[in-house]
Amino acid sequence: MCDMGGLDNLIANTAYLQARKSGEGDTKEMQKRRKSLSLPKIEECKEHRESVAGDYDSICEQQPIGKKFFRDFLETVPEYLVARDFLDEVSNWELAEDNVKSSTMESIVTNFLKEGAKNYLSFMSSDLVSKCKAATAKDYENIMQLAKEETKVFFKDKPFQDFQKSPFYDKFIQWKVFEKQPVTEKYFSEFRVLGKGGFGEVCAIQVKNTGKMYACKKLDKKRLKKKSGEKMALLEKEILEKVNSPFIVTLAYAYETKTHLCLVMSLMNGGDLKYHIYNVGERGLEMKRIIFYSAQITCGILHLHSIKILYRDMKPENVLLDDNGNCRLSDLGLAVQVKEGKSITQRAGTNGYMAPEILKEEDYSYPVDWFAMGCSIYEMVAGRTPFKDYKEKVNKDEVRRRTLEDEVKFEHASFTEEAKDICRLFLAKKKEDRLGSRNEDDDPRKHSFFKTINFHRLEANLVDPPFVPDPSVVYAKDVADIADFSEVRGIEFDDKDKKFFKKFATGAVPIPWQEEIIETGLFDELNDPNRVVSGGYANGGEAKSGVCLLL
Repeated sequence: MCDMGGLDNLIANTAYLQARKSGEGDTKEMQKRRKSLSLPKIEECKEHRESVAGDYDSICEQQPIGKKFFRDFLETVPEYLVARDFLDEVSNWELAEDNVKSSTMESIVTNFLKEGAKNYLSFMSSDLVSKCKAATAKDYENIMQLAKEETKVFFKDKPFQDFQKSPFYDKFIQWKVFEKQPVTEKYFSEFRVLGKGGFGEVCAIQVKNTGKMYACKKLDKKRLKKKSGEKMALLEKEILEKVNSPFIVTLAYAYETKTHLCLVMSLMNGGDLKYHIYNVGERGLEMKRIIFYSAQITCGILHLHSIKILYRDMKPENVLLDDNGNCRLSDLGLAVQVKEGKSITQRAGTNGYMAPEILKEEDYSYPVDWFAMGCSIYEMVAGRTPFKDYKEKVNKDEVRRRTLEDEVKFEHASFTEEAKDICRLFLAKKKEDRLGSRNEDDDPRKHSFFKTINFHRLEANLVDPPFVPDPSVVYAKDVADIADFSEVRGIEFDDKDKKFFKKFATGAVPIPWQEEIIETGLFDELNDPNRVVSGGYANGGEAKSGVCLLL
Protein backbone atom coordinates (compact mmCIF):
# COMPACT_ATOMS: atom_id res chain seq x y z
CA MET A 1 0.00 0.00 0.00
CA CYS A 2 1.34 3.46 -0.94
CA ASP A 3 2.41 5.70 1.98
CA MET A 4 0.72 8.95 0.91
CA GLY A 5 2.22 10.89 3.84
CA GLY A 6 5.73 9.81 2.81
CA LEU A 7 4.97 10.69 -0.81
CA ASP A 8 3.69 14.15 0.16
CA ASN A 9 6.87 14.72 2.15
CA LEU A 10 9.09 13.56 -0.73
CA ILE A 11 7.31 15.87 -3.20
CA ALA A 12 7.49 18.83 -0.77
CA ASN A 13 11.20 18.25 -0.06
CA THR A 14 12.08 17.79 -3.75
CA ALA A 15 10.38 21.06 -4.76
CA TYR A 16 12.01 22.87 -1.84
CA LEU A 17 15.53 21.55 -2.55
CA GLN A 18 15.12 22.34 -6.25
CA ALA A 19 14.12 25.92 -5.41
CA ARG A 20 17.17 26.23 -3.15
CA LYS A 21 19.43 25.09 -6.00
CA SER A 22 17.88 27.48 -8.52
CA GLY A 23 18.11 30.43 -6.14
CA GLU A 24 20.91 31.95 -8.24
CA GLY A 25 18.38 33.39 -10.68
CA ASP A 26 18.88 31.09 -13.67
CA THR A 27 15.29 30.07 -14.38
CA LYS A 28 13.68 31.20 -17.62
CA GLU A 29 10.56 32.48 -15.89
CA MET A 30 12.59 34.66 -13.53
CA GLN A 31 14.75 36.04 -16.36
CA LYS A 32 11.60 36.94 -18.27
CA ARG A 33 10.19 38.62 -15.17
CA ARG A 34 13.40 40.57 -14.54
CA LYS A 35 13.49 41.89 -18.11
CA SER A 36 10.12 43.49 -17.43
CA LEU A 37 11.30 45.41 -14.34
CA SER A 38 12.43 49.03 -14.49
CA LEU A 39 13.35 51.82 -12.08
CA PRO A 40 10.98 54.82 -11.91
CA LYS A 41 12.02 57.84 -13.97
CA ILE A 42 14.00 60.52 -12.10
CA GLU A 43 11.30 63.14 -12.66
CA GLU A 44 8.76 60.83 -11.01
CA CYS A 45 10.90 60.67 -7.85
CA LYS A 46 11.15 64.37 -6.99
CA GLU A 47 8.33 64.34 -4.44
CA HIS A 48 9.96 61.36 -2.68
CA ARG A 49 13.36 63.05 -2.40
CA GLU A 50 12.19 65.03 0.64
CA SER A 51 10.99 61.89 2.44
CA VAL A 52 14.48 60.32 2.40
CA ALA A 53 16.28 61.33 5.60
CA GLY A 54 19.55 63.06 4.67
CA ASP A 55 21.63 61.24 7.26
CA TYR A 56 25.22 60.39 6.25
CA ASP A 57 25.56 57.28 8.46
CA SER A 58 22.29 55.79 7.26
CA ILE A 59 22.77 56.51 3.54
CA CYS A 60 26.52 56.10 3.06
CA GLU A 61 27.52 53.60 5.76
CA GLN A 62 24.51 51.40 6.58
CA GLN A 63 22.43 51.11 3.39
CA PRO A 64 24.29 48.90 0.87
CA ILE A 65 22.95 50.69 -2.24
CA GLY A 66 23.67 54.14 -0.77
CA LYS A 67 27.17 52.96 0.18
CA LYS A 68 27.81 51.73 -3.38
CA PHE A 69 26.68 55.00 -5.01
CA PHE A 70 28.65 57.12 -2.51
CA ARG A 71 31.81 55.09 -3.27
CA ASP A 72 31.23 55.57 -7.01
CA PHE A 73 30.76 59.31 -6.48
CA LEU A 74 34.02 59.58 -4.47
CA GLU A 75 35.91 58.28 -7.51
CA THR A 76 34.99 61.45 -9.44
CA VAL A 77 36.96 63.80 -7.11
CA PRO A 78 40.70 63.01 -6.62
CA GLU A 79 40.85 64.29 -3.01
CA TYR A 80 37.77 62.24 -2.08
CA LEU A 81 39.14 59.13 -3.80
CA VAL A 82 42.39 59.30 -1.80
CA ALA A 83 40.33 59.48 1.42
CA ARG A 84 38.24 56.48 0.32
CA ASP A 85 41.38 54.47 -0.52
CA PHE A 86 42.83 55.29 2.91
CA LEU A 87 39.73 53.94 4.71
CA ASP A 88 39.82 50.81 2.51
CA GLU A 89 43.47 50.22 3.45
CA VAL A 90 42.69 50.67 7.17
CA SER A 91 39.80 48.20 6.82
CA ASN A 92 42.13 45.68 5.13
CA TRP A 93 44.63 46.17 7.96
CA GLU A 94 41.92 45.50 10.58
CA LEU A 95 41.02 42.24 8.82
CA ALA A 96 44.60 41.15 8.11
CA GLU A 97 46.20 38.09 9.68
CA ASP A 98 48.51 38.97 12.59
CA ASN A 99 51.72 38.08 10.71
CA VAL A 100 51.23 40.86 8.10
CA LYS A 101 49.62 43.53 10.27
CA SER A 102 52.83 45.38 11.14
CA SER A 103 54.07 45.75 7.56
CA THR A 104 50.57 46.74 6.34
CA MET A 105 50.32 49.48 8.99
CA GLU A 106 53.75 50.87 8.09
CA SER A 107 52.76 51.01 4.43
CA ILE A 108 49.52 52.93 5.27
CA VAL A 109 51.41 55.51 7.35
CA THR A 110 54.05 55.99 4.64
CA ASN A 111 51.54 56.30 1.77
CA PHE A 112 48.88 58.49 3.41
CA LEU A 113 50.10 60.17 6.60
CA LYS A 114 53.68 61.32 5.87
CA GLU A 115 54.12 64.77 4.28
CA GLY A 116 55.17 64.55 0.65
CA ALA A 117 53.45 61.19 0.14
CA LYS A 118 51.65 60.79 -3.19
CA ASN A 119 48.34 60.03 -1.40
CA TYR A 120 48.77 62.47 1.50
CA LEU A 121 45.52 63.28 3.36
CA SER A 122 45.46 67.06 2.90
CA PHE A 123 42.37 67.63 5.08
CA MET A 124 43.98 66.45 8.35
CA SER A 125 43.85 68.83 11.32
CA SER A 126 47.05 70.71 12.25
CA ASP A 127 47.16 68.74 15.52
CA LEU A 128 47.15 65.41 13.67
CA VAL A 129 49.70 66.68 11.11
CA SER A 130 52.08 67.47 14.01
CA LYS A 131 51.51 64.01 15.53
CA CYS A 132 52.22 62.35 12.17
CA LYS A 133 55.51 64.30 11.79
CA ALA A 134 56.71 63.26 15.24
CA ALA A 135 55.41 59.66 15.06
CA THR A 136 57.66 56.64 15.46
CA ALA A 137 56.64 53.02 14.84
CA LYS A 138 55.07 52.66 18.30
CA ASP A 139 52.68 55.59 17.52
CA TYR A 140 51.55 54.31 14.11
CA GLU A 141 48.40 52.54 15.25
CA ASN A 142 47.25 55.55 17.26
CA ILE A 143 47.76 58.12 14.45
CA MET A 144 46.13 55.74 11.96
CA GLN A 145 43.01 55.47 14.13
CA LEU A 146 42.92 59.27 14.60
CA ALA A 147 43.22 59.75 10.82
CA LYS A 148 40.40 57.24 10.31
CA GLU A 149 38.12 59.26 12.62
CA GLU A 150 39.03 62.56 10.90
CA THR A 151 38.39 61.03 7.46
CA LYS A 152 34.89 59.97 8.50
CA VAL A 153 34.18 63.47 9.84
CA PHE A 154 35.53 64.92 6.55
CA PHE A 155 33.16 62.70 4.50
CA LYS A 156 30.15 63.90 6.49
CA ASP A 157 30.79 67.50 5.44
CA LYS A 158 31.46 68.69 1.86
CA PRO A 159 31.77 65.26 0.16
CA PHE A 160 28.32 64.25 1.45
CA GLN A 161 26.82 67.61 0.43
CA ASP A 162 28.35 67.27 -3.06
CA PHE A 163 27.05 63.68 -3.30
CA GLN A 164 23.49 64.87 -2.60
CA LYS A 165 23.70 67.22 -5.60
CA SER A 166 25.09 64.55 -7.94
CA PRO A 167 23.48 62.10 -10.43
CA PHE A 168 24.64 59.27 -8.12
CA TYR A 169 22.24 60.50 -5.44
CA ASP A 170 19.42 60.77 -8.02
CA LYS A 171 20.01 57.09 -8.79
CA PHE A 172 19.91 56.27 -5.06
CA ILE A 173 16.52 58.02 -4.78
CA GLN A 174 15.21 55.98 -7.75
CA TRP A 175 16.13 52.80 -5.87
CA LYS A 176 14.53 54.09 -2.65
CA VAL A 177 11.24 54.62 -4.52
CA PHE A 178 11.54 51.16 -6.09
CA GLU A 179 12.21 49.73 -2.60
CA LYS A 180 8.95 51.20 -1.29
CA GLN A 181 6.68 49.42 -3.76
CA PRO A 182 3.85 47.50 -2.06
CA VAL A 183 4.63 43.90 -1.11
CA THR A 184 1.91 41.24 -1.33
CA GLU A 185 1.83 37.44 -1.45
CA LYS A 186 2.18 37.67 -5.27
CA TYR A 187 5.78 38.79 -4.70
CA PHE A 188 6.70 35.25 -3.54
CA SER A 189 6.40 31.56 -4.43
CA GLU A 190 5.59 29.34 -1.43
CA PHE A 191 7.18 25.95 -0.64
CA ARG A 192 6.98 23.40 2.15
CA VAL A 193 6.09 24.03 5.79
CA LEU A 194 9.23 24.01 7.96
CA GLY A 195 7.65 24.21 11.41
CA LYS A 196 5.02 25.92 13.52
CA GLY A 197 4.85 28.54 16.26
CA GLY A 198 2.17 29.78 18.65
CA PHE A 199 0.24 31.78 16.06
CA GLY A 200 0.85 29.94 12.80
CA GLU A 201 3.26 28.01 10.62
CA VAL A 202 6.68 28.77 9.16
CA CYS A 203 7.20 27.93 5.51
CA ALA A 204 9.92 28.35 2.88
CA ILE A 205 9.30 31.02 0.25
CA GLN A 206 11.17 32.42 -2.75
CA VAL A 207 11.18 35.98 -4.14
CA LYS A 208 10.01 35.72 -7.74
CA ASN A 209 12.15 38.59 -9.04
CA THR A 210 15.46 37.51 -7.48
CA GLY A 211 15.27 33.79 -6.63
CA LYS A 212 16.28 34.52 -3.01
CA MET A 213 14.92 31.98 -0.52
CA TYR A 214 13.52 33.02 2.88
CA ALA A 215 11.54 31.61 5.81
CA CYS A 216 8.07 33.11 6.21
CA LYS A 217 6.52 33.21 9.68
CA LYS A 218 2.76 33.38 9.09
CA LEU A 219 0.73 34.77 11.99
CA ASP A 220 -2.95 33.90 11.79
CA LYS A 221 -4.87 37.19 12.22
CA LYS A 222 -7.84 35.57 13.98
CA ARG A 223 -5.60 33.52 16.29
CA LEU A 224 -3.59 36.66 17.15
CA LYS A 225 -6.75 38.54 18.08
CA LYS A 226 -8.23 35.64 20.06
CA LYS A 227 -5.04 35.24 22.13
CA SER A 228 -4.40 39.03 22.38
CA GLY A 229 -1.01 38.52 20.73
CA GLU A 230 -0.98 41.71 18.63
CA LYS A 231 1.32 43.71 20.93
CA MET A 232 3.81 40.84 21.22
CA ALA A 233 3.83 40.30 17.43
CA LEU A 234 4.42 43.99 16.71
CA LEU A 235 7.19 44.17 19.32
CA GLU A 236 9.01 41.20 17.75
CA LYS A 237 8.67 42.80 14.31
CA GLU A 238 9.96 46.19 15.50
CA ILE A 239 12.92 44.59 17.31
CA LEU A 240 13.82 42.54 14.21
CA GLU A 241 13.75 45.73 12.12
CA LYS A 242 16.32 47.36 14.43
CA VAL A 243 18.71 44.40 14.30
CA ASN A 244 21.58 44.49 11.80
CA SER A 245 24.02 41.69 12.58
CA PRO A 246 25.31 38.68 10.61
CA PHE A 247 24.72 36.64 13.79
CA ILE A 248 20.97 37.30 14.19
CA VAL A 249 18.20 36.34 11.77
CA THR A 250 17.29 39.25 9.50
CA LEU A 251 13.79 40.54 8.80
CA ALA A 252 13.53 41.31 5.06
CA TYR A 253 9.78 41.93 4.54
CA ALA A 254 6.58 42.39 6.56
CA TYR A 255 3.30 42.08 4.66
CA GLU A 256 -0.28 40.90 5.09
CA THR A 257 -2.64 38.55 3.28
CA LYS A 258 -6.37 38.30 3.84
CA THR A 259 -5.84 35.82 6.67
CA HIS A 260 -2.24 36.27 7.91
CA LEU A 261 0.44 38.75 8.95
CA CYS A 262 3.74 37.59 7.49
CA LEU A 263 7.34 38.09 8.65
CA VAL A 264 9.87 37.14 5.97
CA MET A 265 13.25 36.26 7.51
CA SER A 266 16.61 34.62 6.81
CA LEU A 267 16.18 30.98 5.75
CA MET A 268 18.50 28.84 7.86
CA ASN A 269 18.77 25.46 6.14
CA GLY A 270 21.25 23.77 8.47
CA GLY A 271 19.00 22.96 11.43
CA ASP A 272 19.27 24.23 15.02
CA LEU A 273 22.10 23.53 17.47
CA LYS A 274 19.87 21.40 19.69
CA TYR A 275 19.30 19.06 16.73
CA HIS A 276 23.07 18.85 16.10
CA ILE A 277 23.87 18.28 19.79
CA TYR A 278 21.44 15.38 20.24
CA ASN A 279 20.70 13.88 16.80
CA VAL A 280 23.98 13.85 14.85
CA GLY A 281 26.62 11.33 16.01
CA GLU A 282 27.48 11.22 19.71
CA ARG A 283 25.76 13.68 22.05
CA GLY A 284 27.58 17.00 22.20
CA LEU A 285 29.71 18.81 19.64
CA GLU A 286 33.42 18.96 18.79
CA MET A 287 35.28 21.68 20.70
CA LYS A 288 36.30 23.61 17.56
CA ARG A 289 32.61 23.85 16.60
CA ILE A 290 31.65 24.91 20.15
CA ILE A 291 34.24 27.71 20.16
CA PHE A 292 33.18 28.90 16.69
CA TYR A 293 29.42 28.91 17.46
CA SER A 294 29.98 30.47 20.89
CA ALA A 295 32.02 33.29 19.31
CA GLN A 296 29.27 34.04 16.78
CA ILE A 297 26.53 33.84 19.45
CA THR A 298 28.54 36.18 21.71
CA CYS A 299 28.77 38.73 18.87
CA GLY A 300 25.00 38.41 18.35
CA ILE A 301 24.20 38.98 22.04
CA LEU A 302 26.61 41.94 22.21
CA HIS A 303 24.86 43.50 19.19
CA LEU A 304 21.44 43.13 20.86
CA HIS A 305 22.76 44.69 24.08
CA SER A 306 24.37 47.56 22.11
CA ILE A 307 20.92 48.55 20.79
CA LYS A 308 19.40 48.09 24.27
CA ILE A 309 17.62 44.79 23.58
CA LEU A 310 17.51 41.91 26.08
CA TYR A 311 17.16 38.52 24.32
CA ARG A 312 15.78 36.42 27.23
CA ASP A 313 15.61 33.16 25.27
CA MET A 314 19.20 32.12 24.59
CA LYS A 315 19.34 28.32 24.15
CA PRO A 316 20.75 25.94 21.47
CA GLU A 317 17.26 25.36 20.03
CA ASN A 318 17.13 29.05 19.05
CA VAL A 319 20.51 29.05 17.29
CA LEU A 320 20.18 28.14 13.61
CA LEU A 321 22.81 27.18 11.02
CA ASP A 322 22.83 28.49 7.45
CA ASP A 323 23.97 26.66 4.28
CA ASN A 324 27.62 27.48 4.98
CA GLY A 325 27.62 26.50 8.67
CA ASN A 326 27.46 29.99 10.20
CA CYS A 327 24.97 30.44 13.01
CA ARG A 328 22.38 33.07 13.90
CA LEU A 329 20.16 33.75 16.89
CA SER A 330 16.47 33.32 16.08
CA ASP A 331 13.05 33.68 17.71
CA LEU A 332 13.07 37.13 19.29
CA GLY A 333 9.50 36.65 20.56
CA LEU A 334 10.61 37.08 24.21
CA ALA A 335 13.08 39.90 23.51
CA VAL A 336 12.39 43.22 25.19
CA GLN A 337 13.60 46.79 24.82
CA VAL A 338 15.53 47.94 27.89
CA LYS A 339 14.36 51.43 28.86
CA GLU A 340 16.54 53.84 30.86
CA GLY A 341 15.56 53.83 34.53
CA LYS A 342 12.91 51.12 34.11
CA SER A 343 13.49 47.70 35.63
CA ILE A 344 12.38 44.36 34.18
CA THR A 345 10.76 41.89 36.56
CA GLN A 346 8.44 39.79 34.37
CA ARG A 347 9.40 36.12 34.45
CA ALA A 348 10.39 35.07 30.94
CA GLY A 349 12.68 32.47 29.40
CA THR A 350 13.00 28.69 29.19
CA ASN A 351 13.30 26.48 32.27
CA GLY A 352 16.89 25.30 32.71
CA TYR A 353 18.36 28.44 31.07
CA MET A 354 16.87 31.13 33.33
CA ALA A 355 19.26 33.06 35.57
CA PRO A 356 18.85 33.05 39.39
CA GLU A 357 17.58 36.66 39.43
CA ILE A 358 14.68 35.74 37.11
CA LEU A 359 13.81 32.68 39.21
CA LYS A 360 13.84 34.81 42.38
CA GLU A 361 11.59 37.38 40.63
CA GLU A 362 14.10 40.17 41.23
CA ASP A 363 14.88 43.09 38.88
CA TYR A 364 17.09 41.87 36.05
CA SER A 365 18.82 43.04 32.88
CA TYR A 366 21.55 42.04 30.38
CA PRO A 367 23.41 39.58 32.71
CA VAL A 368 20.57 37.02 32.28
CA ASP A 369 21.60 36.50 28.64
CA TRP A 370 25.16 35.66 29.70
CA PHE A 371 23.87 33.10 32.23
CA ALA A 372 21.89 31.39 29.44
CA MET A 373 25.04 31.55 27.30
CA GLY A 374 26.89 29.59 29.99
CA CYS A 375 24.10 26.98 30.01
CA SER A 376 24.35 26.68 26.22
CA ILE A 377 28.14 26.26 26.07
CA TYR A 378 27.88 23.61 28.81
CA GLU A 379 25.18 21.80 26.81
CA MET A 380 27.22 21.86 23.59
CA VAL A 381 30.13 20.20 25.44
CA ALA A 382 28.29 17.73 27.69
CA GLY A 383 25.17 16.88 25.68
CA ARG A 384 23.04 17.87 28.69
CA THR A 385 22.12 21.07 30.51
CA PRO A 386 24.05 22.06 33.67
CA PHE A 387 21.11 21.57 36.03
CA LYS A 388 19.36 18.54 34.49
CA ASP A 389 20.83 15.34 33.05
CA TYR A 390 19.91 14.06 29.60
CA LYS A 391 16.36 12.56 29.71
CA GLU A 392 16.28 12.94 33.50
CA LYS A 393 12.72 13.22 34.82
CA VAL A 394 12.77 16.22 37.13
CA ASN A 395 10.18 18.90 37.86
CA LYS A 396 10.59 22.67 37.40
CA ASP A 397 10.91 23.32 41.12
CA GLU A 398 13.89 20.98 41.39
CA VAL A 399 15.59 22.59 38.35
CA ARG A 400 14.97 25.97 40.03
CA ARG A 401 16.50 24.74 43.32
CA ARG A 402 19.58 23.36 41.54
CA THR A 403 20.03 26.61 39.55
CA LEU A 404 19.89 28.68 42.75
CA GLU A 405 21.88 26.40 45.07
CA ASP A 406 24.04 23.79 43.32
CA GLU A 407 27.54 24.37 42.04
CA VAL A 408 28.02 23.23 38.44
CA LYS A 409 29.97 19.98 37.96
CA PHE A 410 32.21 19.38 34.94
CA GLU A 411 32.26 15.59 34.66
CA HIS A 412 32.27 15.25 30.86
CA ALA A 413 35.69 14.33 29.42
CA SER A 414 35.45 16.96 26.65
CA PHE A 415 35.62 19.94 29.03
CA THR A 416 38.91 21.82 28.56
CA GLU A 417 40.19 24.12 31.32
CA GLU A 418 39.15 27.17 29.22
CA ALA A 419 35.66 25.71 28.68
CA LYS A 420 35.25 25.03 32.41
CA ASP A 421 36.40 28.55 33.26
CA ILE A 422 34.12 30.37 30.82
CA CYS A 423 31.13 28.26 31.95
CA ARG A 424 31.90 28.98 35.64
CA LEU A 425 32.10 32.72 34.92
CA PHE A 426 28.92 32.82 32.83
CA LEU A 427 27.06 30.67 35.38
CA ALA A 428 27.96 32.79 38.43
CA LYS A 429 24.95 32.94 40.76
CA LYS A 430 25.45 36.66 41.43
CA LYS A 431 25.05 38.86 38.37
CA GLU A 432 27.88 41.17 39.48
CA ASP A 433 30.28 38.17 39.34
CA ARG A 434 29.13 37.06 35.89
CA LEU A 435 31.34 37.34 32.78
CA GLY A 436 30.09 40.19 30.60
CA SER A 437 28.64 42.04 33.62
CA ARG A 438 31.48 42.55 36.10
CA ASN A 439 32.30 46.08 34.91
CA GLU A 440 31.67 48.42 31.96
CA ASP A 441 34.51 46.94 29.86
CA ASP A 442 33.90 43.27 30.67
CA ASP A 443 34.00 41.79 27.15
CA PRO A 444 33.50 37.97 26.96
CA ARG A 445 35.40 37.96 23.62
CA LYS A 446 38.64 38.58 25.55
CA HIS A 447 38.37 35.27 27.46
CA SER A 448 41.05 32.66 26.66
CA PHE A 449 38.30 30.27 25.48
CA PHE A 450 38.26 32.42 22.30
CA LYS A 451 42.04 32.71 21.88
CA THR A 452 41.89 31.06 18.42
CA ILE A 453 39.21 33.48 17.12
CA ASN A 454 40.04 36.67 15.20
CA PHE A 455 36.79 38.57 15.87
CA HIS A 456 37.38 41.23 13.19
CA ARG A 457 37.66 38.49 10.57
CA LEU A 458 34.75 36.53 12.08
CA GLU A 459 32.44 39.56 11.82
CA ALA A 460 33.57 40.13 8.22
CA ASN A 461 32.64 36.51 7.37
CA LEU A 462 36.29 35.66 6.61
CA VAL A 463 36.54 32.64 8.95
CA ASP A 464 35.59 29.27 7.46
CA PRO A 465 33.03 27.40 9.61
CA PRO A 466 34.34 24.07 10.97
CA PHE A 467 31.19 22.22 9.82
CA VAL A 468 29.10 22.63 6.66
CA PRO A 469 25.54 21.17 6.63
CA ASP A 470 24.70 18.64 3.92
CA PRO A 471 22.88 20.59 1.13
CA SER A 472 20.85 17.52 0.15
CA VAL A 473 19.29 17.16 3.61
CA VAL A 474 16.15 18.97 4.80
CA TYR A 475 16.76 19.70 8.49
CA ALA A 476 13.05 19.90 9.32
CA LYS A 477 10.32 17.54 10.51
CA ASP A 478 8.36 15.61 7.88
CA VAL A 479 5.43 17.61 6.54
CA ALA A 480 2.99 15.07 8.01
CA ASP A 481 4.54 15.44 11.49
CA ILE A 482 3.86 19.18 11.64
CA ALA A 483 0.36 19.44 13.08
CA ASP A 484 -2.19 21.59 11.29
CA PHE A 485 -3.87 24.49 13.09
CA SER A 486 -7.60 24.25 13.66
CA GLU A 487 -9.71 27.05 12.24
CA VAL A 488 -10.46 29.93 14.61
CA ARG A 489 -14.17 30.76 14.62
CA GLY A 490 -16.24 33.65 15.93
CA ILE A 491 -13.63 36.39 15.39
CA GLU A 492 -14.52 39.52 13.42
CA PHE A 493 -12.19 42.42 12.56
CA ASP A 494 -13.01 46.06 13.25
CA ASP A 495 -11.31 49.33 12.18
CA LYS A 496 -8.85 49.09 15.08
CA ASP A 497 -7.70 45.67 13.82
CA LYS A 498 -7.34 46.93 10.26
CA LYS A 499 -5.26 49.87 11.49
CA PHE A 500 -2.99 47.43 13.36
CA PHE A 501 -2.58 45.22 10.27
CA LYS A 502 -1.57 48.27 8.23
CA LYS A 503 0.96 49.33 10.89
CA PHE A 504 2.47 45.83 10.81
CA ALA A 505 2.63 45.38 7.01
CA THR A 506 5.36 47.88 6.11
CA GLY A 507 6.81 46.05 3.08
CA ALA A 508 10.54 45.71 2.41
CA VAL A 509 13.08 46.38 5.18
CA PRO A 510 15.74 48.63 3.54
CA ILE A 511 19.11 47.06 4.42
CA PRO A 512 18.19 43.35 3.86
CA TRP A 513 16.21 44.23 0.71
CA GLN A 514 19.18 46.16 -0.72
CA GLU A 515 21.55 43.28 0.13
CA GLU A 516 19.23 40.89 -1.70
CA ILE A 517 19.03 43.16 -4.77
CA ILE A 518 22.84 43.42 -4.94
CA GLU A 519 23.73 39.75 -4.24
CA THR A 520 21.22 38.40 -6.79
CA GLY A 521 22.51 40.67 -9.59
CA LEU A 522 19.30 42.70 -10.00
CA PHE A 523 21.10 45.90 -8.95
CA ASP A 524 23.63 45.67 -11.79
CA GLU A 525 20.94 44.57 -14.23
CA LEU A 526 18.62 47.54 -13.62
CA ASN A 527 21.52 50.01 -13.56
CA ASP A 528 22.80 48.91 -16.99
CA PRO A 529 22.37 51.98 -19.26
CA ASN A 530 22.10 49.75 -22.35
CA ARG A 531 19.30 47.62 -20.90
CA VAL A 532 16.12 47.21 -22.95
CA VAL A 533 12.91 47.12 -20.84
CA SER A 534 9.93 45.09 -22.04
CA GLY A 535 7.32 46.31 -19.52
CA GLY A 536 7.06 46.10 -15.75
CA TYR A 537 6.06 43.47 -13.23
CA ALA A 538 4.45 44.77 -10.07
CA ASN A 539 5.63 42.77 -7.06
CA GLY A 540 6.33 39.65 -9.06
CA GLY A 541 2.71 39.51 -10.20
CA GLU A 542 1.05 40.67 -13.38
CA ALA A 543 2.90 42.72 -16.00
CA LYS A 544 2.61 46.33 -14.86
CA SER A 545 5.04 49.10 -14.10
CA GLY A 546 7.19 48.05 -11.14
CA VAL A 547 6.40 51.31 -9.37
CA CYS A 548 3.18 52.62 -10.87
CA LEU A 549 1.22 51.36 -7.87
CA LEU A 550 3.28 53.60 -5.64
CA LEU A 551 3.27 56.67 -7.82
